[in-house]
Amino acid sequence: MPATRSEPFTLDVPGGRTLAGVLHLPGGVSRGPHPPVVICHGFKGFMDWGSFPHLAELLAARGFAAVRFNLSGAGVRPGEDRVSDPEAFRADTYSREVEELEAVLGALGGAVGGERVAGGPVGLVGHSRGGAVALLAAAGERHRDRVGALVTWAAIGDADRFTPEQKEAWRRDGELEVINARTGQRLAMGLDLLRDLEANRDALDLAAAAGRRTAPWLIVHGEADETVPAAEAGRLHAAAAPAAERLVLPGPGAGHTFGAAHPFAGPTPALIQAMNATQSWLRRHLG
Repeated sequence: MPATRSEPFTLDVPGGRTLAGVLHLPGGVSRGPHPPVVICHGFKGFMDWGSFPHLAELLAARGFAAVRFNLSGAGVRPGEDRVSDPEAFRADTYSREVEELEAVLGALGGAVGGERVAGGPVGLVGHSRGGAVALLAAAGERHRDRVGALVTWAAIGDADRFTPEQKEAWRRDGELEVINARTGQRLAMGLDLLRDLEANRDALDLAAAAGRRTAPWLIVHGEADETVPAAEAGRLHAAAAPAAERLVLPGPGAGHTFGAAHPFAGPTPALIQAMNATQSWLRRHLG
């Protein structure tokens, strides 16, 4: 793979939060400007997880300016691989994540990348819940006309994924506990997330967003996804207008992360399929 270079950045966003990220650019004598692609991680994820740096380097090697960043609600600082700010994790909401992704999109060509990032159409790649956030940003009024290509990996089909019993306990206790299977950390989601889901039900309707977005959309999902069933990709695909393209990866290795793990041990066959389809989609629609 051709050489690439990377530069860390920080970005102040509303609410006094600061996002940390990394910009990946083609190496050598390539000057740009380069078409930008923003990678959005999912729930309990972070920008350094597993295959995200590898994906960013692949895209930079193909001529893009690839941006990966930590959503503030990840609670993970650059260079870390576990939650060190549980209060940030607790305070996270869908609306906050969309707001932060929109802030990154708005900073491209300025605080992020300067003259090396092209000012034209932007590509979005999101995994799992990050796929939902990318879809909502692509469908939103602020950047809908600017997003030129959208790729979702193992995206959830519904933002509200909680049972009535879970919500009852959530309200009673003021938090809902989740366990990070990789680290063993016991983490709490605060009431802000539940209130966001209930108060902004229409704004967070992913099927409606699928019908509003205008960017060419590639939906990638593994048939063996143990976390988000492949049927959710089918629901998003059915709701998409204009139509989206769906790629369901076959085989037992095509799980929620396409076989990738953290720390990253190299690409799997399913991950290679997902990355190849992604970069081809972005090159086709961003030039």
